[in-house]
Amino acid sequence: MIRLLTRLFARISCLIAMSVVSFNAIDAVAQTQVPAAPTQPNAPSAQAVPSAPAPAAAPTFPPPDPKDFTAAAPTKETINAFLTSNWGYDQDRMWQVQAILKTEVDGLSKVVVYVGDKSGKQKPTALEFFALPDGKHIITGDQIMPFGAHPFADARAKAEERADGPYRGAAAKDLELVEFFDLQCPHCKEAQANIDKLIADFPKARIVVQNFPLPSIHPSAMIAAQYGVCVAKQAGSAAFFQYEAAVFDGQDGLGTPDGTTLTLNSAVTKAGLDPAKVSACANAPETKASVESSIKLGNELGITEVPTILVNGRPIPGNAPYEVLKQVIQYQAKLDGIAQ
Repeated sequence: MIRLLTRLFARISCLIAMSVVSFNAIDAVAQTQVPAAPTQPNAPSAQAVPSAPAPAAAPTFPPPDPKDFTAAAPTKETINAFLTSNWGYDQDRMWQVQAILKTEVDGLSKVVVYVGDKSGKQKPTALEFFALPDGKHIITGDQIMPFGAHPFADARAKAEERADGPYRGAAAKDLELVEFFDLQCPHCKEAQANIDKLIADFPKARIVVQNFPLPSIHPSAMIAAQYGVCVAKQAGSAAFFQYEAAVFDGQDGLGTPDGTTLTLNSAVTKAGLDPAKVSACANAPETKASVESSIKLGNELGITEVPTILVNGRPIPGNAPYEVLKQVIQYQAKLDGIAQ
């Protein structure tokens, strides 16, 4: 997950190393939603954005040249709404749409945005992305991402319909936080401190967990997820979270097949269930299918790393600095008209 945040300012500033409390850390939270591309020599930003050390005050962007607005879509208003949706939680962030250019591909537009920091701590940067003809997606680097004034709406609807894992908090889905996690992932273990704080700070939220094991790097994650499905099936959400906590506590034991069996059986016992019954359930084809269905949902929602939390469809690293995480959730709730 430490790499999830580097998607946007990936080549400019580095986060989801999650070691951030500074402006760079706040950048990182938005990086999954706003494009990052190196400035091209022929882009209007190449000569305009200063390469000198960070200014002591808010930067002054050069006036946009009308000649750099050759495409009819997307409009400047749509781009600003998109950036406000992504970055509006940060009162120090400032930007200016500098160009909306036609390309040789019909309907494909190149967008250039200047980004700066009102406090002057961050050097101004030029961001570039391509807006697709459907008006709902952009291309940045090798990724296709949602675009528009409400870029998270489709993901929110899909998560509301299909996120069916154990949950804590409210039954209503007005403010739904869906955590995609892997029981063998150390960053997911670390993120539980954030989850505990969110439960306390957002009592009206529904916090759902969805399995997203990464067996290529965590070979015991799949069977741990299957055990978890059976614990929830046999005894409900409360038992599942007891199981989850116990697995995270004993996570070092998942390094070998024998250690995995002992760790999972111990966690099941702590959840008040019979390890033999849970083990039999975990190895049933329908249980594996349930985990695979959760993985499929994550893939469709663009999840590539864990822990990731979707806040009404908006992805945030689960172990981002807590105050940043809280700030973004409050902002998304405000955008969605949810009283806190």
